[in-house]
Amino acid sequence: MIRKLLRKVFKRPAPTVRHQPARIPLERHGIRREQLSPAARKVCMTLQEQGYTAFVVGGAVRDLLIGQPPKDFDVATSATPEQVRAAFRRSRIIGRRFKIVHVMSGPETIEVSTFRASQDAESAETDEHGRVLRDNVFGNQEEDATRRDFTVNALYYDPGTETIIDYHHGVADIEQRTLRMIGDPRTRYREDPVRMLRAVRLAAKLGLTIDPAARHPIREMGVLLENVPAARLFDEMLKLLFSGHAVKCLQQLREEGLHHGLLPLLDVILEQPMGERFVWLSLQNTDERVRQDKSVSPGFLFATLLWHEVLAAWERRKAAGEAGQPALFEAMDEVLDAQAGKLAITRRIAGDIKDIWALQPRFDKRSGKTPYRLIEQPRYRAGWDFLRLRAQAGEIPMEIVNWWNDFAHAGHDEREALLRQAPAETSPAKKKRRRRRKPAGGGEAGTAPEGA
Repeated sequence: MIRKLLRKVFKRPAPTVRHQPARIPLERHGIRREQLSPAARKVCMTLQEQGYTAFVVGGAVRDLLIGQPPKDFDVATSATPEQVRAAFRRSRIIGRRFKIVHVMSGPETIEVSTFRASQDAESAETDEHGRVLRDNVFGNQEEDATRRDFTVNALYYDPGTETIIDYHHGVADIEQRTLRMIGDPRTRYREDPVRMLRAVRLAAKLGLTIDPAARHPIREMGVLLENVPAARLFDEMLKLLFSGHAVKCLQQLREEGLHHGLLPLLDVILEQPMGERFVWLSLQNTDERVRQDKSVSPGFLFATLLWHEVLAAWERRKAAGEAGQPALFEAMDEVLDAQAGKLAITRRIAGDIKDIWALQPRFDKRSGKTPYRLIEQPRYRAGWDFLRLRAQAGEIPMEIVNWWNDFAHAGHDEREALLRQAPAETSPAKKKRRRRRKPAGGGEAGTAPEGA
């Protein structure tokens, strides 16, 4: 530590090499300011009016160039977080490793970051593996562009002039459908191992090919993911699973060898001894919903990923003589407790998972008032979607799924007819209770005669 400090103090500063970026006009890139959100335009305009530079940056510019609607808009500026905070009444500074400002405008939140300075391994605060721990050294726009991970993310759009500022040929890489790392890939992966996951996710989402120089180190450097905080790793995996290209991402992660203990969630998905078809159907279903801009639920996805573990535990408990419903709840707790140490499943998500699982045995009961009560359950639709996946995987007959769909959308008379047509529920045979005889002495059953 002292040696690093001495090198930092006495090191001769390197000469500054100015790199002139490409300034790409509207006529070539085709992105008009109206394609940005009103909040993003307002944030840039306000900061520019106060004498700062400010640009829409990164993923939003990249997505607009590719032809995809951006999920959100980020702004990069020469203003410090405190100056940004002072410029907007509805704003707050967040983060410790990397301070940013959230500016609220109507229902939208714009993430505003200050240009970051270049850092080397000696001046940056890192752990023993080279992962950067703190990153609040501010710099200029050129340094900020060099600090970004991929060339396609180092693009700055000025709403005032409708110009893209490109330091690393990101627009050309988009045109060539290539995902290229800025700087040495090995160094960048050591700084932040999550970049390996991000490379796979972005390539799948955007239809890009990972540059060989960025792809080759992933297999041997995957072990660095063990040093990433579990919560951050979990968040990145959720982004991957809800990217709309989860199947393609997971197939590539398997090819790169990023499982077998490195990514616990990936182990759960890829190493299913019984429910592999069920899990992949669920992932395909999630991809389709994301692409159609329908809602998706972490609880539903995790319920599918862990269902066959619950089934195995449930059958094992029933074989040991436990009653069906209590055995299911015990199996649910057993599986979730086993995963708690590996997956950062919140209590809310765990509650959603249990609700979906608990509904499954109730779909077997198609008589009396039970069906009426079941379709009124808040989680009925999620439970039915789960039931349909089970049928598509061949676990149960599709006839059960169709019956419940017809029942839920039928009128009263049609429902009564469906109930009459439904097969009778087969209930387990009840054991005959032996009648207890009264003792010969006339005493109460179960009491011993006096003097015994």
